[in-house]
Amino acid sequence: MKSVNQHSKPLKLFLSSLIFILLFTIQLFAQEGNAENGKKIFNANCASCHKLDKKFIGPALKGITEKRTKEWLFSWIKDSQALIASGDKDAKAIFDEYKIPMASYPNLSDQDLADILAYTDDKPIENKEGGSTTGVPEGVDINQVKTGKKIFNANCAACHKLDAKLIGPALAGIADKRSAEWLKSWIKDNAALRASGDKDAIAIFDEYNGSAMMAFPQLKDADIEALIAYTSHASVLDAKSKDTGAEVSNVAEVESVPWATYLVLLVVALFAIWVYFMSGNQFLKFLTTIAILIGTGYFLYAWLMGIGVDQGYKPIQPIAFSHKIHAGDNKIDCQYCHSNAKHSKLSGIPSVNVCMNCHKSIAEYTGPVTEEKDKAFYDGEIQKIYDAIGWDKEKLAYIEGYKQKPIEWVRIHSLPDFAYYNHSQHVTVAGLECQTCHGPVEEMDEVEQFAPLTMGWCIECHKKTDLKIKENGYYAKIHEELSEKYGVEKVTVAQMGGRECGKCHY
Repeated sequence: MKSVNQHSKPLKLFLSSLIFILLFTIQLFAQEGNAENGKKIFNANCASCHKLDKKFIGPALKGITEKRTKEWLFSWIKDSQALIASGDKDAKAIFDEYKIPMASYPNLSDQDLADILAYTDDKPIENKEGGSTTGVPEGVDINQVKTGKKIFNANCAACHKLDAKLIGPALAGIADKRSAEWLKSWIKDNAALRASGDKDAIAIFDEYNGSAMMAFPQLKDADIEALIAYTSHASVLDAKSKDTGAEVSNVAEVESVPWATYLVLLVVALFAIWVYFMSGNQFLKFLTTIAILIGTGYFLYAWLMGIGVDQGYKPIQPIAFSHKIHAGDNKIDCQYCHSNAKHSKLSGIPSVNVCMNCHKSIAEYTGPVTEEKDKAFYDGEIQKIYDAIGWDKEKLAYIEGYKQKPIEWVRIHSLPDFAYYNHSQHVTVAGLECQTCHGPVEEMDEVEQFAPLTMGWCIECHKKTDLKIKENGYYAKIHEELSEKYGVEKVTVAQMGGRECGKCHY
């Protein structure tokens, strides 16, 4: 018993030291921040006023642990007002600089704060597969940027670009030049801001020759914050659209092979060889000769009838004009560019001036891209329009004395000279959609001839299409007479004379 008592004190000391070291280690690891969790807490509590890499409503927070101690930061985040009231010089200086009290977060634990600070150290966050997440910069809310883009396109794009001067100044990185509060005041009512004597507001008004910017009082603070986020991080959306651009299928397309046709031809050839060289039946040879002549004539006739039928013809154009982007994505009406279709025989090719109605303001492409056709490709195609007409996109003016060059478009749809076709008769009188003959052009990046445009194809359409006489007095009387003659309620174009040779050939 005595021996045990002698060793009990050192043993207790050893165990106490071991427990202390263990608890200290646990505490040390607990204070080691988790950047991934810190990002979530930052986005939920801090992102509305702070960014990592630049000043927003509050200061940039990247590397903040190099400027302040962790103890000071913990006190500031949990209760900034108490720290200011204590007389802390740094706390008072920050309050004087920004004039806005920061919200207190007493609900955040020390571990939460350590996680936030680990995130502000701006170290790449490892994903579960390994490697870092580099698609979106730290502290950037991709959804807020997307919202800002929508607001920009709806309200600002008519006068502003991000990276070039238009009617108003370029807006990329505007948050680096003006505070968020100033921008909110300017956007909501710039006239009131000028009237208050604000020097920056007056300087901008004078720079643009007294051209007053429209006020947007309907925009909420959150809308303007999203707009500012877009002007600061628009490149994030470009990167995302490249990543999610064209999906490449790993399934190989198998070309259909007319094996049945080849098999039949092989059987016929073998049969003919047997008849002519191995059979002595003269009558069978006669019948085979007749069959071969008829078959040859049939296929020769089909081949001859296909001459000049250019269905699927898709030539390379001097400018990669995409109907999918213009008529599909941007919903531009066909007749905005092909305005002659309403009242003329020909639909007409739009002049470059028609292109410039939009492209005076649109000098760059902002839609989805692929590896094959990236933003630089589309911007280069727009530049071809400027090269043709002589437009300086930097000065936003036509170049004096410039020798304009026509864009030599390659014609796709071409009828023979002996066939008469009038667009206005079909578009205005019949009310046909362009897609009836030209196919779904709003889905075509490169336009091709959709229909065969043969006489048989036209006549078949005339047989099926009912005559439209509603609010068309020109056809009313004759329609009644023909309806009575044919015993039908509706008369087709063919019954109206759409099969007569003289309608198209005269």
